[in-house]
Amino acid sequence: MFYSIRHLTRYRYDAPVRESIMQLYMQPKTDTSQRLRAFQVATTPRAALQAYTDHFGNAVYHFDVPGTHAELHVEVEAQVEVIPMPAPPEFVDESAWQKLAADQARHEHFDMLSPHGLSTPTPALDAFLRETGITRTADPMSTLRRLNRTLFQAFAYAPEETEVDSPIDVALAKRKGVCQDFTHIMLATARLWGIPARYVSGYLYTNRDAGDRSSADATHAWMEAFIPGCGWVGFDPTNNVLAGERHIRVAIGRDYDDVPPARGVFKGPANSELAIAVSVQPSQAIRRQEDFLRVVRTVTRASSPQAASALEIQQQQQQ
Repeated sequence: MFYSIRHLTRYRYDAPVRESIMQLYMQPKTDTSQRLRAFQVATTPRAALQAYTDHFGNAVYHFDVPGTHAELHVEVEAQVEVIPMPAPPEFVDESAWQKLAADQARHEHFDMLSPHGLSTPTPALDAFLRETGITRTADPMSTLRRLNRTLFQAFAYAPEETEVDSPIDVALAKRKGVCQDFTHIMLATARLWGIPARYVSGYLYTNRDAGDRSSADATHAWMEAFIPGCGWVGFDPTNNVLAGERHIRVAIGRDYDDVPPARGVFKGPANSELAIAVSVQPSQAIRRQEDFLRVVRTVTRASSPQAASALEIQQQQQQ
């Protein structure tokens, strides 16, 4: 299956800013399950892009707009071929637990086993697991399938209920959130059980007929767990599915903070408005920018004597 992706990000300021510095994690991966066929980034105002590969193997783009400007646009276009892969089994042998507990496995996957940032376990998570009766069962695969289903059933999909930096306790208290929140909860739980788990940032070709509830005009996030005998298997608790041909992988990390689609700062005493648009289509058809760009939220900056020299952080939540 071939997909065309278009991802627009617009920052609009109510007063001119003097400089913007941005970092992008938007280039889809090339690996055994997908191939990147084309990719380009354009910015307005124009900026020179620098690219590098981070320690997780993700492509990272960085640029600086040093001149005065009232808007910043970032337009990304990509073409990706997703390769059909065999479906993971319903369960694996119980000995998989022993293999995960072995010193070699724990050393190899240390980063993806340790609590980190937004995916750190909390007493609220412990209470949720007790309430729902979710525990380790016969094998890691069936255990995670059950957890995936439980999170889908227990939480409502509701944009605007959480923030980009919300810890898992916010979604646990509200029983609402977006893909970023559900993924962090599943990551924290899997690691508690000794299963290496990593955050995946990417895109989803949404299919309402299949029961998808995530936003079609936003980036997506899910998690991958390392299961002996199967390798890394993707679980999407937002939609109660395993990652497959409609999931397009962009970057992996320990949690969202490792791989935000866009993150940066600007210099100047201004309030900013962030608008994003994402189109994932199994064809070459691309909609006009005005047809699908939507305002996500307006960020009001508190005024202060230091405002003129401060750097304001700006980034986008995954939904």
